[in-house]
Amino acid sequence: MSFGIQNNYLDKAFGASDLISIQNKKMSSISDISAKSDIAVKTKEVGQTKALISQEMELFKKEFFEELAGINSHITVSGTAINISEQAFKKMKENPEYREKILSLIKRDLGDSYAPRNCSVMITVGGSLNEYRADSWPVTNDSEFSMRSQNSFYKKTVKSRKNEQKELLEKYLEHKSEQKLLTEKLLVENEARRKLRKADAEKAYSSQTLFDI
Repeated sequence: MSFGIQNNYLDKAFGASDLISIQNKKMSSISDISAKSDIAVKTKEVGQTKALISQEMELFKKEFFEELAGINSHITVSGTAINISEQAFKKMKENPEYREKILSLIKRDLGDSYAPRNCSVMITVGGSLNEYRADSWPVTNDSEFSMRSQNSFYKKTVKSRKNEQKELLEKYLEHKSEQKLLTEKLLVENEARRKLRKADAEKAYSSQTLFDI
């Protein structure tokens, strides 16, 4: 009996349209939660994809930097700076032929002679071959090069070359020292084996002599 009264009270307090509206709001709230959950999942997936792409690009840049470091410059090239745009990196990563072409141009410009003077060379690489350019300044007027190369992707100067030569010399001397120690160790071991063989021979001879007597 009380249940019927309660239902009648609800019917009076809330019309049919009100009850439908409440139900719709509940359904809408559930849909919103589901939609937000889907958005959160998609946002996470997008973030993970971007992070992976970023890691791959950093690895590509590292490998490209190592290739640049392996290029031999002409003796008249005192300083080198290479500026590479993000668009250029993206294109080189996606298009190996473009990457090889850019490397070929860089090797050409760093391998050329700038005689009768020594120069600092700055190379700019963009997303197309038309954007590639190489500028040079004599070392006697190096302020322009210094200013423009402050944020270069790759930079190598006379000072860094001297440091490299110093490191190579130190490695050579270290290797030479190790070889000397190894040689001395072998000589000591050979001398020890020689003395041991001599002692064994003398012992064997003494034993043979005593046996003969």
